Amino acid sequence: MANTTLFPLQSWIESEADEDELHDGSKKFRDLEEDINTPNNSNKNERYKESIIRRTTIAYGIAELLKRSSNKNGELDETNIIRIDNFTVSISNSKQRGSSRSWDDIEGVGMISSGLSLMIEEPSYLRGLLEREENCDGQMGRCLEVEFTSASAVPQENLMTGTEAEAATVSLSEQENNRCNLFARLLYELFSCEPFPDDALAVNADATPSKEAAQKRSKSHDMSSRKNLMLTRARGDFDRAEIPFQTRCIVRMQKLGIPASICLMTQNLLESALREDGGQLHDAYESLGAVGEDLHLLLLDPDRFLFDDESHIIQNDVQLLYRKDKLYGRDKEETLITDAFCRVSRGKSEAFFIGGFSGSGKSMLVNSLRDRVKCVGGYTIKHKFDPMSQEKPLSGVISAFNQICLMIKGRARPLIAKKLGEEFGVDFSLLMRLLPNVGVLFPEHVRPVINVDAGEAMNARSVCFTLLRFVRVVSSPSHPVMLFLDDIQWADSTALDVIHTILSDTKTMGSCMLFVGAYRDNEVQVDHPIFDLMEKLEISNVQTTKVSLSGLDQEDLNTMISDALCLYPRICKSLSGIVFQKTKGSPFFVLEFMQSLKSRGLLEYNFHQKRWVWNEDIIRAEDISDNVLHLLSSKMDGLSDNVQTLLKIMACFGSCTSESVIGYLSESVEYTEVLNGLERALIDGFIVTNKEGSLQFVHDKVREAAYNLIPDSDKRQFHYHLGKALNSICDGKDVGDTIFLIASLINHGKEWIMRDEELSIAFAKLNMKAGKRALDGCDHKTAYSYLEAALSLLPQQHWENHYDLSLRLNFLMAGAAKSCCQYVEAEQILRRISERCRCFEDKLPSYYLLSQIFLTQGRVVDAYDTCSFVLQQLGETIPDLVAFDAVKTMAKDTLTMYQAVDDDWLERKMEDETFHTKLQFYNSIAYSSFFCKSYSLLAYFTCKAVQLSLQKGICEHTPLSLLQFTGVVANNNNAVPELYNNFYGRIAWRFEPFQDCANNLRRGFETGLSSGNNDMGLQCALQVIKTNIFKGSNLKSLLNEIDYYLHLLKTFQITRGINVMITFRETVSVLIDKGQATSTEAKAAFGDLNDPGNRLRDVLYSHQAIQAYWAGYTERCQYYIEKYKSVIGQNVRLATFQIEFYHGKEAGDAITVMILLLFYILLNLYLFSISNGTGLNSIEKYRGKNSFKCREIARNCISAMKKAAANSDWNFTNKLCLLEAEQQSLSYNHRQAIASYDASITSARKSGFIHEQGLACEKAGFYHKRYGDVCKAAEYFKQARECYEEWGSSMKVDFIQGELNNVQILVNSELARRGR
Repeated sequence: MANTTLFPLQSWIESEADEDELHDGSKKFRDLEEDINTPNNSNKNERYKESIIRRTTIAYGIAELLKRSSNKNGELDETNIIRIDNFTVSISNSKQRGSSRSWDDIEGVGMISSGLSLMIEEPSYLRGLLEREENCDGQMGRCLEVEFTSASAVPQENLMTGTEAEAATVSLSEQENNRCNLFARLLYELFSCEPFPDDALAVNADATPSKEAAQKRSKSHDMSSRKNLMLTRARGDFDRAEIPFQTRCIVRMQKLGIPASICLMTQNLLESALREDGGQLHDAYESLGAVGEDLHLLLLDPDRFLFDDESHIIQNDVQLLYRKDKLYGRDKEETLITDAFCRVSRGKSEAFFIGGFSGSGKSMLVNSLRDRVKCVGGYTIKHKFDPMSQEKPLSGVISAFNQICLMIKGRARPLIAKKLGEEFGVDFSLLMRLLPNVGVLFPEHVRPVINVDAGEAMNARSVCFTLLRFVRVVSSPSHPVMLFLDDIQWADSTALDVIHTILSDTKTMGSCMLFVGAYRDNEVQVDHPIFDLMEKLEISNVQTTKVSLSGLDQEDLNTMISDALCLYPRICKSLSGIVFQKTKGSPFFVLEFMQSLKSRGLLEYNFHQKRWVWNEDIIRAEDISDNVLHLLSSKMDGLSDNVQTLLKIMACFGSCTSESVIGYLSESVEYTEVLNGLERALIDGFIVTNKEGSLQFVHDKVREAAYNLIPDSDKRQFHYHLGKALNSICDGKDVGDTIFLIASLINHGKEWIMRDEELSIAFAKLNMKAGKRALDGCDHKTAYSYLEAALSLLPQQHWENHYDLSLRLNFLMAGAAKSCCQYVEAEQILRRISERCRCFEDKLPSYYLLSQIFLTQGRVVDAYDTCSFVLQQLGETIPDLVAFDAVKTMAKDTLTMYQAVDDDWLERKMEDETFHTKLQFYNSIAYSSFFCKSYSLLAYFTCKAVQLSLQKGICEHTPLSLLQFTGVVANNNNAVPELYNNFYGRIAWRFEPFQDCANNLRRGFETGLSSGNNDMGLQCALQVIKTNIFKGSNLKSLLNEIDYYLHLLKTFQITRGINVMITFRETVSVLIDKGQATSTEAKAAFGDLNDPGNRLRDVLYSHQAIQAYWAGYTERCQYYIEKYKSVIGQNVRLATFQIEFYHGKEAGDAITVMILLLFYILLNLYLFSISNGTGLNSIEKYRGKNSFKCREIARNCISAMKKAAANSDWNFTNKLCLLEAEQQSLSYNHRQAIASYDASITSARKSGFIHEQGLACEKAGFYHKRYGDVCKAAEYFKQARECYEEWGSSMKVDFIQGELNNVQILVNSELARRGR
């Protein structure tokens, strides 16, 4: 062996003794061993452990050598082979004594007589891991392997084959017993450093009595005598008859301080010799093969199995050392769930279902994956469904996703917050209402504005979709999410539908989530929603894994008990067999059963031998329940009253609760001692604190046993009194979600509540408060249950005596039922309200909700009739038919009314609630009439709604009226193209990306042409071109598209369309190359531009302003803007936000209310809103001439753009940032200006606006040039050139290249100057 030194084993033992200065045999290990747990003796402790480890390693090597060598024919005297002076030891020269690695310097052992030797080493795949962790926690355990080296001197006939060696391990021959006996002598000399005594095998005085006598005396012990015996042993006074068989040499080893595990091994080896007398000792070794296995275990985990560690002895009470985090017997299942998560980490969602009885280790299996999830940057969220809670399962799913926000806060908060803002935009209020913790991701100064009314209309479907969008953002291959829902046998279809929606997301960049659902498969029927979910996932091609956990097999159970007792597995087999028979391998039951044996004195710790002892026959004879609940209940019967009361209370609370609730309860006179009970329950291990800081039972079975402490006849009353106590303490306090717990507890006492009307009203209001809080959290199913409970608590004459409460409660309940898709129940409640209401005005909200329910169900006739009835009751005339010509006249009259309104109409609110109601029902009846009546009636009701707003002012229903009005102005029954044109061409770009608008407008174009509505279809084409200019489409491709549309316009002879399209072409061709090669003269197509009656002048002027701006002609651009303003007159307020961006107003607010733009669209059907130039143009015009005027223009532009960006971050944030950059440049705020320019560039790039990205780079380049940073200017000009090249504008490329050339001259000059 390279870099090692070979020593005779006898010499090595002597050198070890000399080095440790242990010359007196009576003090061999005792002085060191006694100091193991003594403070300030760490050096002695380490020296002791190192010496034990080295000797155990040598013993392991010798055992492995003896396994491979054999005296096949019995010719050799094994007395001369298995002895200290026949072995050598190889010591590493690179590992010096005194270093932190000195304990592992044994490299191999050899046998002198046979020449056989072996190396002892760790597998290569573990060696590097040890080197990284060697100093982390001081542990000395190693997984060792042996490798035999070639030895030519070894006679081949003395070497055993693998098969022969295996056969030898089960040999019961006299020869094998003799080998065990000789190896015991060798162990004694190796560890004691003294010769094996001649009288070593003599039995110590006071030998063990016969088995029959021991059983007789043991059976006579009652429980008190067992306890007295344990106390006696704890003091160190031993009944010699109670100590198992021991020889004098073993007693000597114990006195020398040799670890009990080595003493026990030596004793069991010596016991093998008793087989010659026909003795049947269960712990005796059968072969040296088993010895090697035990020695390997000692080296693998020496702290548990090798050393005598008494740190687990607390006040003479020895604890069972369970491996709480080890998963026994689940290797296959652990591999499956790990593989599933690895697949999810690659970007695809999966489901993993774990079935099994309570206590089978389902949660432990999932917890084994937590570290892996965290290691890759993922998030683990968990919820446990609780049958004791009145909250519905959907709230549990929502709360689980709410947890993840707090996890994100500590990791990728800025990135995720940004993505959430981008994903939800104006819908952020819905997300915030659903998941309140989202707020922690946004600092106050950048948090999106929350609409307090958002979410009122959310139902189960919208909640599901909102969570889907949320998961899309927060989950990714770099941040996968593991959602663990425990006890899903208590979940319902609504909660599981959310899981299905998220997992089956087909979007390219969808969710990246591993769903793990655990359930008690012995408590569900085949029709449970769990199995429906599994089927749906399979149909949706979502990979699904199903495992079922049964009890541990006997081998795994034996390993578990061996670890707990710190004993060799072979010794624990007899005990494990009994435990398996009683518990059927249920992991939790095993733990409780072992604790029961210990508490009853049937499993005892022998302080003399430092090991656990038991008698199988006594345990078998004992009457121990094979039901874990009975076992736990018996254990709890012996607890103090305080602890029992605490356990009962927490069992009523459910699976977990917050410590603050216990604190509230302790304020009551009846429960003042509850905190003392909590302290004791935590110490005893019944209650634990989870990672979220809540209190929970250590296991479901513990909670069940605690709940069984309450007699069945007293359970409801116990709940009720508990709820009353909490309510009296918390009344008037903001207790948050604790109100759900209080209401749930009180609802158990309905029979006592109904005896007192005052109580029934108070607790009905409490339940209504809980229901409203659930509605605020979008948990409509839970809300419905509390509202239903509130209604059931009202006295019989509640409509007569408590009218307002009854009305409010019923209406809330109907709304919750609708949101839960329980339409039949909602309709019944609403009809009951209509029958009970005292006046028609009180019925109106119910009628409207009823009409919405009808529409949701597709009952449009019922919806129409309901709205018709209400409007007639409000004094409106509802015609059966309306002539088409009458509708046309009505539309014209509506437009005339608009022209007559003053500019203050926007600020005039509709004050009378009756008109609010009329407008609301007009909108609803108009929608209904579209499906079940005529188009004429749709137009009629829409015009009536708009006229009502024009006459009485605006309200929250006005925008819908105006939007519907735009869909009917095309004067035919095919409204689809009109809706596409009016919405996506003139409204949707306020909220939706220009790219999406362009795609939908193409659909409108295709629909119009396919349905014969050619005119409106081609109007959609005009909007397609306009929107493509907005979004910066490639100009050359856009020119080809315009030529295609021009061909269609000419084919269908739409003259006005041709004129406008020619103007588009003119603008695009100018942007490409100033119109030199592709320009088409557009002015002639517009007639006399001085004619006031020419309504197309504004279109040409706006395009010419655009062309002038991009061409760099500032004054010319301003001229056409003024011409444009003079043409459109008072309607300048209704120009689009693009005008405000490129020009800006010198006074007044920018357009912010899009509903007026709808009218402007009707009056100016072919108006092309300026897409580039004027706001920035105004700033440039006034820069350096009138600083105050320039700043005022900038402020106005920014004000307008902020309002636009609030609605559509995608379309307008880059423009807002560029305006802010220009404003900062005017104020000489250098850092802020640079940041705003860069933000504009980034935003434009994100939104795909390549032309405006180039514009921002161009402006930034000029800014840096003005400030003398020519190098930076050159960088930005290069970026601008690249953007303009991609846009396809040769005109801008040439312009920027000229600027770049000029700047490069300055750069070269600067570099030359620095060089000098």
